[in-house]
Amino acid sequence: MTNLSYPIGKFDFTAQLSLEDITTAINHIDDTPARLRAAIEGLNQEQLETPYRPEGWTVRQVVHHVADSHVNAYIRLKLALTEETPTIKPYDEARWAELEDSRTTPLEISLQLLESLHQRWVVLLRSLNETDLQRTFRHPDLGNLTVSQLIGLYSWHSRHHTAHITGLRERNNW
Repeated sequence: MTNLSYPIGKFDFTAQLSLEDITTAINHIDDTPARLRAAIEGLNQEQLETPYRPEGWTVRQVVHHVADSHVNAYIRLKLALTEETPTIKPYDEARWAELEDSRTTPLEISLQLLESLHQRWVVLLRSLNETDLQRTFRHPDLGNLTVSQLIGLYSWHSRHHTAHITGLRERNNW
């Protein structure tokens, strides 16, 4: 049986990404809004309110979470590129998912946000050189991370949450 929490496995923070891996990861980030839109296409309101796993977030909350998370990632990237090892502020994603906007806002709002955000994010990501990829930021819970790791993490994050939705659709024959 597929791991419902980690359908594509957990992210490996120790993996060393080659420039080819970085390019692939950026392409995944670029494709995320379209893949997420396709994953929810045709779902009705009841299906959007279905948790992707027992005690998990609803499909609606997952989509809004991706928008919340990727906005934070974009800001973290810009901080890492413009400051010397800035300490970023983490956020309580579970509590954010329970806020009214995550529970009730139409998904089109977050999909449009992701489309615009990812256009800018990908322009910036594709402009990075090898020195930029090694710049760091400090995550209070995870320690120092490189821009390269951030790119890999959010490529994984994009595919991880899309797989939550597509896996639910497959299991429920939607």
